[in-house]
Amino acid sequence: MAHLTCNFFAKSLMRTVDITIILPTDKVAFGDANQKLPKTFKTLYLLHGIFGSTSDWINGTRIEAWAQERNLVVVMPSGENKFYVDNPYSGDNFSTFIGRELVEFTRRSFPLSTKREDTYIGGLSMGGYGALTNGLKYHDTFSKIIALSPALILDSVLESTYDSPIPFRNRHYYESIFGDLNQLKGSDKDYKALIEKLEPDEIPDIYMACGTEDDLIYDTCVAFDTYMKEHQIKHTYITGPGGHDWIFWDTYILKAFNWLKLSTSIKGINSGNVEIERR
Repeated sequence: MAHLTCNFFAKSLMRTVDITIILPTDKVAFGDANQKLPKTFKTLYLLHGIFGSTSDWINGTRIEAWAQERNLVVVMPSGENKFYVDNPYSGDNFSTFIGRELVEFTRRSFPLSTKREDTYIGGLSMGGYGALTNGLKYHDTFSKIIALSPALILDSVLESTYDSPIPFRNRHYYESIFGDLNQLKGSDKDYKALIEKLEPDEIPDIYMACGTEDDLIYDTCVAFDTYMKEHQIKHTYITGPGGHDWIFWDTYILKAFNWLKLSTSIKGINSGNVEIERR
């Protein structure tokens, strides 16, 4: 499994950005001379949570081994703490970067499928919010959305105050991310509004999971599941023991991979798999 870190100049952000990529193009499987890698790969654009980085998913989960086994490319950009939205006041156009420029750059640079059915977006917490909003906004690009413990925070953003002692829950912080909060509902930062603007067959398939001990977002996930059922939105919602932590996300990113119905191929030889067929 090739594990690449690169940087490139992003026009939508007007700065050089880092991305980490899991790329199974070096896969070797002894004992199967007929195995051939695909010419182009299915791709998951995977977003980190607040305070995270491009290496979070590799450090916190076993995603590298699972992606190699399934011949899946995983692209992990940095979203800083900006919730993957466009902010015209600051010039931090993270939504444009994630939904358009990053896809275009990686497809030019690596052997990725350009088909919608082969292109997915996912994330956890802040990245789960980013996956939902950008997966819906760029529904022509992404066919499936994975939202693990998504930060469905719009109501709490609108109820925030300037005197909150927690910096990333202060109204000043939210204004620096989302702009005019009076314009938030109904905008392209509002996951419900994005759903309601689409025809049923335009909405990507949605996989959402939340830990039953996740005091941060459990209630909001239950409410969003209810909303999607009421609006007959095709989705899968799973809960299980766990909190807002890597133990839960490590478990449920594998379940999400299984939900994607990726073809499972022979495991490649690596330090975690030294099985060679005996003759």
